[in-house]
Amino acid sequence: MIPGSMRLTLLGTGCPQVDPSRMGPASLVRAGGRQILIDCGSGVTQRLVAAGTTGAAIDALFLTHLHSDHVVDFHQLLVSSWHQGRARPWKLFGPPGTIGFVERSAQLWKPELDLRIAHERRPNEAGLDVEVTEYEDGRSFRGGGVTVTAVKVNHDPFPEAYGFVVEQDSLRVVLSGDTTVWPPLIAAARGADLLLHEVFIRRDLRPDPDHRPEETIAAVASYHTLSSEVGRVAAEADVGLLVLNHFVPTRFDPAPLVAEVRAHWPGPLVLGEDLMTFDIAARTLTHAGATIAFPL
Repeated sequence: MIPGSMRLTLLGTGCPQVDPSRMGPASLVRAGGRQILIDCGSGVTQRLVAAGTTGAAIDALFLTHLHSDHVVDFHQLLVSSWHQGRARPWKLFGPPGTIGFVERSAQLWKPELDLRIAHERRPNEAGLDVEVTEYEDGRSFRGGGVTVTAVKVNHDPFPEAYGFVVEQDSLRVVLSGDTTVWPPLIAAARGADLLLHEVFIRRDLRPDPDHRPEETIAAVASYHTLSSEVGRVAAEADVGLLVLNHFVPTRFDPAPLVAEVRAHWPGPLVLGEDLMTFDIAARTLTHAGATIAFPL
């Protein structure tokens, strides 16, 4: 990796809704020779391999919050990385409650994992160990010239939800996590090279009285950022590039979404897709064999 470079790969741009084209929430930052995984939603292990890496190569895992769609493949990630030859403990950084989450997961899987370890006789078990650090608002972690800072966001009534600011040298990427429009996040993102932000597209979420009545849609919308709002977030933060992810719903009409965001945000906009990679220094996007360059 080129010193001073930073790349962001969208591993999963979906939500709890099942969609084979959009896996569960997960992003990969490669910078300073480090590989940082943010969230481990459904399908993350497959997406890591498709992105040219593995769970065994991840240096740190950061969790935005403990909603199931962001952590559901944690145990799969742990075991698959061990199968891939991981020989060092996982360094996991999460919000308050993460220690309990890891302990309960270990307890749930212990009978099966004990049998697997005894029968498979792999050279070591270090890759199954997890070292957990719980963070709070404003706490920063540094390593390899890369700094990750937690920013508390508003996902009420779900407690303890965070976004992250990832920095290396003069490069800065901000990931919103799940949140409403939240002034502290906007402040943290001000002037960032790239803002990766969730979006709720209410127009494309049709009521269904059998399993998704209007009151359910309103409840879910209340703790996300609406498509009519996210452009204002980018404009107020004055970011270099706005990338949308965590689409609710996962299938939508892109033309009105773009128009809605552009009404408030005149800058570069990308509707994220799984396995898109952004080179932050070079201002390029690569996906499915194509390369797009953005203004420097």
